[in-house]
This record gives sequence, structure tokens and C-alpha cells, in this order.
Amino acid sequence: MDLAYLRAHPAHLPTFRTHQRLRETPVAGGNICGAARLTLDDGHSVFAKSWPEGAACPVPEGFFTAEAAGLRWLREADAVGVPEVIVVLPELLALDWVEPGEPTPEAAERFGRELAELHRAGATSFGATWPGFIGSLPADNTATDGPWSTWFAERRLAPYLRRSVDGGALTAADAALVEQVISRVDGLGGDEPPARIHGDLWPGNVLWGADDRVWLIDPAAHGGHRETDLAQLALFGGIPYLDRVLAAYQESWPLPEGWRDRVPLHQLHLLLVHTALFGASYRDVVVQTAGAVLSRAERATVDR
Repeated sequence: MDLAYLRAHPAHLPTFRTHQRLRETPVAGGNICGAARLTLDDGHSVFAKSWPEGAACPVPEGFFTAEAAGLRWLREADAVGVPEVIVVLPELLALDWVEPGEPTPEAAERFGRELAELHRAGATSFGATWPGFIGSLPADNTATDGPWSTWFAERRLAPYLRRSVDGGALTAADAALVEQVISRVDGLGGDEPPARIHGDLWPGNVLWGADDRVWLIDPAAHGGHRETDLAQLALFGGIPYLDRVLAAYQESWPLPEGWRDRVPLHQLHLLLVHTALFGASYRDVVVQTAGAVLSRAERATVDR
């Protein structure tokens, strides 16, 4: 099996893997899927991710199809590096291999400019035309004209707050705090037309390539707010050279007034996803972040 054969017969990939007709090397694949580097007969490599065998629940319907749709949509902008989708099947996804490299200031600055270009490509609405996922959880991509603040509160905060409370990760008092944030999102400013965003851009989904370029992987792509991607880059310690990324982004497409004050608001979505998925170990950071949003909202009210 070479790359040309794989492109022509993508459905054959599982059979070739089962019968060990490919050289397969396990690689890191994140918290959910198993992953491997597959070396084809022509020496070309692809990155394959699949639902773990023996998992407690079956692969969610449309899981890999949604990721492939998001990757292709981001790639269409011809802006930032996005791996090409080679195979998408119900049980697996295979992408063109990106050789990992080391972070550099030059790559960070290029990434800032390219991310701005990606966001500028825009979207026809908030949401997307395909059902979404973030991690293994569904993401409501129902398209709407906005405003962004209403869409974000209803589609990206409230659903994961409910899941977190139902799963016991957040208490009633915690929920009341987050609900205050939800009720005040429209007063925090920053409404813009929909940008073309990655949607799950924490540092683990940023791949520094050997070509001195940043590549985006594992998206929850949709039409959203560009500040969401930038805020997520700062989570969990932040990506290397984040200051260089932000400076280059600002030169390419300046952010609206007050964007720094809205960073906790945009981060709250992904943190709620973590309490919904992984439980109370993320409770404290959710409570702290919601408190920071409200504190900044109060300060803005006083300033006005």
C-alpha cells in the first residue's frame, strides 16, 4: 500500500493494519484516541487515530467525520498549517504526517500572522454545517446569525455547565456562579462577526513542525469568536513564545478594545468541558475563572 493506493482505496486501511501489512509505530494521540504512525510502502507516513479497542462506550456516531470536516474547512483558508485528511472512516481518521520539531520565536511569529489570516477567512454564521464534538462530548453547532454573546452563552457555556453539575463535578453554589457569568455575557463587549476558528486551541493541539511552522490538530472547528482561540492558547501554562504569537497577531489584525479582560470568559468554555469530561479535579480553576470574569465585569461597570 502506497499513498496513491491509499487515496484510491481508503476503506482498505483497517484491513492492512489488521494483517500487519504496514509498519506501525505507536505515538502520542491525546486523552481519547489511540494513535500511530503508519509507514507506507513508498516511504510516506500518515498519522492514524482510532477509537480504543475495548473502550467503555462505542465511538460516537460522526466523531471522526466531524473532525475531518473541521480540518478540511480550516485547511480551505490556506492560512495556517493544517494536515491533509487522507482517510476518514467511522472508526478511524488518517492524516498526512507532520514531522515534529522544536518551538522557535520565528515559528511563533509566523503562527500569529497565519492565525490572524485563518480567522479573517470568516464563517457564514456562528456554529457549523456539521454536528460537532469537543473531546468526546457533543458540541452544538446549530448555525445562528448571532449575536456572538448569546450564541456563546447558550451553545458553549450552558451545556457543559449542566453536564458538570449532573456529573457531580460542580456544586450548586459553583453552578450559581457560572450562571451569573452566563447572564452577563452580553454586557462584556467584544461582539464581532463570526471568525473561522479552531475551537479547541489549548497548547496540546498546537504542533510545532520540523519545517519551523505551527500546525493545528484536533479541532472543534466552527464559526466563533477569534478571541476564543487566543485565550485557549494561554491555558495550562500556555504555548511557548505566546507573547510573540500575540504581538504578530496584533500587527496583522488588531483585537478589539478590552480583549485582555475577556480572556477568562473565553477560557471558561474549555474549562467547563474539562469538568464535564474529567470531573472535580478541574473544579477550582472553573470557580476561579468564573470569579475573574465577574470581577472584571464589575470593574467595567464602575468605569462606565
